[in-house]
Amino acid sequence: MKFHTKLLAATALTAAMMAGYSGAASAKTFVYCSPASPEGFDPAPYTGGDTFDAAAHTVYNRLVEFQNGTTVVEPGLAEKWEVSEDGLEYTFHLRKGVKFQTTDYFTPSRELNADDVIYSFDRQRNKDNPWYEYTAGISYEYFNSMEMITLIKDIVKVDDHTVKFVLTRPEAPFLANIAMPFVSIMSKEYMDKLAADGKKENLNQFPVGTGPFTFVAYQKDAVIRYKANPDFWGEKQKIDDLVFAITTDASVRAQKLKAGECHLMSYPAPADIKGLQEDKNLKVDEQAGLNIAYFAYNTLVAPFDKPEVRKALNQAVNKQAIIDAVFQGSGQVAKNPIPPTMWGYNNAIEDDKYDPEAAKKALEAAGVKDLNMKLWAMPVSRPYMPNARRTAELMQADFEKVGVKAEIVSMEWGEYLKKSGEKDRDGAVILGWTGDNGDPDNFLGVLLGCAGVGGNNRAQFCYQPFEDLIQKAKITSDQAERVKLYEQAQVIFKEQAPWNTLAHSTVYVPMSAKVTGFKMSPLGDYRFDGVDISE
Repeated sequence: MKFHTKLLAATALTAAMMAGYSGAASAKTFVYCSPASPEGFDPAPYTGGDTFDAAAHTVYNRLVEFQNGTTVVEPGLAEKWEVSEDGLEYTFHLRKGVKFQTTDYFTPSRELNADDVIYSFDRQRNKDNPWYEYTAGISYEYFNSMEMITLIKDIVKVDDHTVKFVLTRPEAPFLANIAMPFVSIMSKEYMDKLAADGKKENLNQFPVGTGPFTFVAYQKDAVIRYKANPDFWGEKQKIDDLVFAITTDASVRAQKLKAGECHLMSYPAPADIKGLQEDKNLKVDEQAGLNIAYFAYNTLVAPFDKPEVRKALNQAVNKQAIIDAVFQGSGQVAKNPIPPTMWGYNNAIEDDKYDPEAAKKALEAAGVKDLNMKLWAMPVSRPYMPNARRTAELMQADFEKVGVKAEIVSMEWGEYLKKSGEKDRDGAVILGWTGDNGDPDNFLGVLLGCAGVGGNNRAQFCYQPFEDLIQKAKITSDQAERVKLYEQAQVIFKEQAPWNTLAHSTVYVPMSAKVTGFKMSPLGDYRFDGVDISE
């Protein structure tokens, strides 16, 4: 009953906004049917794509950015940079005249300078920074799992518009890493004001950045409103207002798109794709996803601490049946922890074969009897997993055939992300990843490296032979050598089986035929800078 009431209210609100757009020739409102509420509006503590879309790609910028629709790094708030010959110093020259947004709750008195850049990084790396833990339980999963704490030795203010990063070691993907949302540049002046007012928590509720859109209002689980930033340092936006109409049900998102209640939607249900493609008022872009859906065992908890048990459970799961029933032609079985479209992919790897009888024997040989486990299923659709609940039900039936009882567990999305990363988590979790920067380290290092244990590394997997390879690859500048190291790491991954690699999906983005300027991102971003609606 609550769901229907919430849905009707959100639909009415969206319809009212669209009506406002239709009736005002001088203003354009773009409505995006988004699948989930953001965890917050500070990109640093989170890893969820919906949070990044709602904050990092609207309100904020980074020193360097990914060129829209690609993984190519280009200038952002830094107009240029130099790298020392030994790869240990990166000097960034900031654009001059960049203004922070003026909102109802903050009016900046100065432009962007080096202090903002240094503070944005320091608050994540320095436990003595007053903003290190500005709300209870906050943590910086990306910063930690990408080993930024050990990587960055110092950040030096050369002058007001020049910042030098001094590293402890060479880092091949460093520029790509700092183009990611978690190191969005904040206003130190705004943070100082919040601290003085005793309202630090507002950083996560009322954002202020330099990005293309200015935050206006958020109604939880219903709608987020933005307006084009009149002081944006880049090109002027072609739309005046941007609305995120939060609609968790994929089929309802499709209905709203067809009805003209939104201009673009994300993550359509596979069963709806054909109908959307056939609608003459719509167009559907598609591309192979730079993604992986996986089932991560907790390798710190018995009996999942044994590779032979994990591999036996992998043999019990009919992954092709999941592809057929859940992805319905929009995915392929995964055998590696990185997608086949990524450089460094080891195609010579052989996948674990579906063999229930062999799985049963292997469990018996490992001394595992009457196993009861938790099977965690996401409550939302994602580009890499359209229906985790249905996937969990299929896996539950597969496990039952080999004598394993699996209880399906789910919860609110933000809570799911938080609890699934805990070291003492029971059972195994369905989750996935869309690449953030086009580098294999973003999968193998972030998701499976020792630094990610207790965070992004949902398998809590820390295996030294694997760790040695990915660490060596990070400091190697020769890409051919990096490829060899990552290929070896994938062999060890398959032997140790911290995950059951489930699927790589094809990503579809349905939108009104009137939408122009939207570019599908290989990184799974939904960016609306440069987007327009033709008359």
